[in-house]
Amino acid sequence: MAFDYTGKTALVTGASYGLGEVFAKDLAASGAELVLTARSSELLETVAQACREAGSPKVTTATGDVSVEADVVDVVAKGIEAHGRIDLLVNNAGVADMRGVPPEKFDMDTFNWILSVDLNGAFMMLRECGRHMLANGGGSVVNICSIMGNGANELSVIPYTAAKGGLRNLTLQLGCEWADRGVRVNSVSPGFILTDMIRAAVEGTPNADYIASRTPMRRMGEAQEVSNAVLFLGSDLASYITGVDLNVDGGTNAGNGYYQVQPIHHEWNTGDAALSPGAYGGLTARPEGLEAMAGGIPGVHYPLPEAGGE
Repeated sequence: MAFDYTGKTALVTGASYGLGEVFAKDLAASGAELVLTARSSELLETVAQACREAGSPKVTTATGDVSVEADVVDVVAKGIEAHGRIDLLVNNAGVADMRGVPPEKFDMDTFNWILSVDLNGAFMMLRECGRHMLANGGGSVVNICSIMGNGANELSVIPYTAAKGGLRNLTLQLGCEWADRGVRVNSVSPGFILTDMIRAAVEGTPNADYIASRTPMRRMGEAQEVSNAVLFLGSDLASYITGVDLNVDGGTNAGNGYYQVQPIHHEWNTGDAALSPGAYGGLTARPEGLEAMAGGIPGVHYPLPEAGGE
């Protein structure tokens, strides 16, 4: 690793799996002390042990739900008590909805749940860590946003889009408000990224072809490529950078396009819940085999096969 976090403490939210796990391990390998938080204590401790083995001199775990204000206050307090300070917040915790429900049919319970985690929870972490950093005369925050917060998309994830757009604007606002007091606030907006959780379901499937068709680099990103951007923005190497949202998306946003093939999830909902009036003309033909997804996501749009069944 090219980054040196020796003598610094980083708090990583959503650290129990996915991108959060990658961020935590890379920070550990860079010498950072760590405060790791997520809802699952068992998964969190597994990641914590891996971070100790990767080189972190001290790792503290604190379970909590970022959508619950008391939990956020408690996690930050425990981190400061155990390490004396928090120098970096990686604001990563997030949830999404994969049903593909159109905005005009979206229920408020799910909408509010996603905002409570992806926006409200992120802000509460920003507030609590920011207050501490301002009192200490410095610190850095990296929010994990998304290219879906930078413009329209065809994926019908309206609350996620709203939350990530709001978090991006918080990044710009606080990046300016706290700049003269030594606290930098930036964000990273990943595009379509392969993590260990989804690699087997995506690599070598038509889904990868679909994503490549709308990505100028013609491939999905790797988790390590997002982590590199996070560690850069959080480090002293980015000492004159604040209020920046860095896209890690293979050029997707720069391409300014919407999509080039008919999204398969337009067929997941029909009748009053239809996502489009029908097939659009002038689009590239779908990659062969993508029709296998026409029924939707197993376990979301139809039941998973029973164990031992055909």
